[in-house]
Amino acid sequence: MQYQLNDIAAILQQPIQGQGNAVIQYLVTDSRNIVDATKSIFFAIKGPRRTGTSFIADLYQQGVRVFVIDEPIDTNEFKEGVFFAVPNTVKALQAIAAHHRTKFSIPVIGITGSNGKTIVKEWLYQLLQPDFNIVRSPRSYNSQIGVPISVWQMNEQHELGIFEVGISAKGEMQALAEVVQPTMGVFTNIGDAHNEGFASVAEKVAEKTKLFASASKIIIASDYIPFSLQTNAAIVSWGSKPQQSAGNLPPNLQLIAQYKENNSTQLVLKYQEEEFQLQVPFTDEASLQNLLTCVLVLLQLNYRISVIQQRVLQLTAVEMRMQLRRAINQSYLLNDSYSNDKISLSLALQFLKEQANQQPIIAIVSDIVDTGEPAEQLYQQVAQMLSSSGVKQLFAVGSEISNYFTQHASESFPFSIQLFANTQDVLHHLHETMFQQCYILLKGARKFAFEQLAHWLEQQVHQTIMEINLTAMVHNLKAYQSMLQPNTKLMAMVKAFGYGSGAGEVARRLQQQQVDYLTVAYADEGVTLRKAGIHLPIMVMSADEYSFDAMVNYSLEPELFSFQILNAFHQYITQQGLQQYPVHIKLNTGMNRLGFDAAEIAQLSNWLGNQQILRVKSVLSHLAASEDEKEDAFTQHQVSHFSKACTQIEAALGYGFIKHIANTAAIRRNPNWQFNMVRLGIGLYGADNVHQANLPLQTVATLKTTVAQVRALNAGETVSYNRSGVLKRNSIIATVRIGYADGYPRRMGNGVGKMYVKGSLAPTVGKICMDMCMIDVTDIPNVQPGDAVEIFGKHISIQEVAKAAETISYEIMTGISLRVKRVYIEE
Repeated sequence: MQYQLNDIAAILQQPIQGQGNAVIQYLVTDSRNIVDATKSIFFAIKGPRRTGTSFIADLYQQGVRVFVIDEPIDTNEFKEGVFFAVPNTVKALQAIAAHHRTKFSIPVIGITGSNGKTIVKEWLYQLLQPDFNIVRSPRSYNSQIGVPISVWQMNEQHELGIFEVGISAKGEMQALAEVVQPTMGVFTNIGDAHNEGFASVAEKVAEKTKLFASASKIIIASDYIPFSLQTNAAIVSWGSKPQQSAGNLPPNLQLIAQYKENNSTQLVLKYQEEEFQLQVPFTDEASLQNLLTCVLVLLQLNYRISVIQQRVLQLTAVEMRMQLRRAINQSYLLNDSYSNDKISLSLALQFLKEQANQQPIIAIVSDIVDTGEPAEQLYQQVAQMLSSSGVKQLFAVGSEISNYFTQHASESFPFSIQLFANTQDVLHHLHETMFQQCYILLKGARKFAFEQLAHWLEQQVHQTIMEINLTAMVHNLKAYQSMLQPNTKLMAMVKAFGYGSGAGEVARRLQQQQVDYLTVAYADEGVTLRKAGIHLPIMVMSADEYSFDAMVNYSLEPELFSFQILNAFHQYITQQGLQQYPVHIKLNTGMNRLGFDAAEIAQLSNWLGNQQILRVKSVLSHLAASEDEKEDAFTQHQVSHFSKACTQIEAALGYGFIKHIANTAAIRRNPNWQFNMVRLGIGLYGADNVHQANLPLQTVATLKTTVAQVRALNAGETVSYNRSGVLKRNSIIATVRIGYADGYPRRMGNGVGKMYVKGSLAPTVGKICMDMCMIDVTDIPNVQPGDAVEIFGKHISIQEVAKAAETISYEIMTGISLRVKRVYIEE
């Protein structure tokens, strides 16, 4: 739907500032995500360290003319701009979406809870799609911003809405309830997520229940919501107990028994005195809980049990993350067939544009099904997205998208187009020479089975992989940024192949987050980043004379730590005829590794003050024990010495510079150590060894492999080299595909190391081999070849692995071999 500016003014109850007659079709909160600038309205939302108004100039250049702001700016710079000044831009976004919702009388299912919201939403979509034209939240768009953007998608062709809603604090739900206005509510469960935002669990339940103010019926899992809901709606529950813990009433749908076999579960259920069985293609408890919630929703919508039994068998697992994997011919593949709608397509293209830099993007896109939107309008927007994202080649798969581009064959698109009726036609056409050092997007509706294309395009290599969750990394970055003084800059450490995570991919995401500096150990690492399109300032820690050419050619900034290297670089820059080349001066304040000593500061100050060739960009030092409270006196001595030396150097230079001494641990332990820049390293990856009670970090790196073989052995038999693993009981031993050549330390053998398999920890048995190792799975039922094995990640922290190996997280992360495939995740 489209709105006139007068409509927006009436909703916001604010006058129009400026002249314009734009028609509004897109609500924009991210400056990178523009589909049609002429039909967009941008909400300048404040962040913890950046404000949306700082992006207005860039958006204006892109063609956006309508803006919603909640802080004063000089609008005279934007002669054609139209502005709405409001008290709060997020509230304004919600108000517009809430007004839009009132135009539709279709049934709407609102989903909230602690876990499982996205899974339940997607499975309900899979189950109900044959009968309804459904509008639903893209991905996990369940926040104060995501919910209104989701509801804005509603149009006249939709017959059912399914929206998920998440909150993290008291007072957040009321506005979102007005946006969604659900006719049926679904409460998945109550867990520990966001407990810090509520005084008690009861308060959290009460706040979430506000979503259902307009609902006539609420679906709950009585086993997992042991509280009475304060609501006028009818409560309908499923549970395994004869009586609900809240209200002492029997559940409407009772789970009587369950029998697990291989990859499926047989459920015995009872509904309205009728007992029936349900074959489910999942075995884990979380999936079973979410599935029963979906089944109860269908029963309340009067679906026959026979129909439910048939459709449940067709359910597929929901992949909620974009995964960037290595593909053929030094390419990357983003397989994003999890959802196929305009918003998720836009997000995937945005992610690829950031990662690809100047390398070509090839998009393989199927029909976008069940939108209810006229095909001409829908694919015109798709073409705009592809164009603005820099796509060079499009493989259009399906009759609708092919028809659009056939009808518009005379138009000039900035990408070449090939049309295919179905996925098999694409497979018959593909040849490896088509993909050379490019970024490939797979975006297909489920019925197109694009997994066949993914299998063809991916490198079929070692099954041991390390997943790098870029979304979690950004979360950790913001967690540390929230602890900084307002004007403190942040330097991110991407040395040692990005702590083993992949320097280019990590640096691109950090660049997009506008960190101030990057740091590498050696010049060749910096050159790699420049070739990957990184334009941020980069400091090189270990400068030497052999790297001077590379540093100057690629605009890298050396850290100079002795008179020898300082003189050599000064002489080199003089010979090149350059002036004011940026450098960083390293002081030794007690680490005793690199840097000018205290006795050299006077001489250093005089030297720097008497030359004009080099420009001191920063002065830095390194804390030796910032994480150790017992060493705080020594740390404070280092800080004081550093501060005094900086004052002396600054006086000699006659100008100011950046000062930085705080590392990851120091950032969170003492704000007085921040100066005007900090260096964030291992904390980016969620592996800060300091106690994290007040700093909720997320897991970034997950190392996992698979089981190669399982065998039964008798007590007394031995496992691995030198017969080092002697079995004390009859055992089931699994061989897994990881060894010391992959970076799993040999010292983790003989039970020192543990791995996570099917919900349990399995100790290693015998010595770690080069490419394999063995684990004891005797106490873990039904382990089979191909089962996933986590080495470290969410279930085993990298700190635990490091402790067992008698080392530190840094060594474990940087030691993961480059033969281990990296997969980059975007939530």
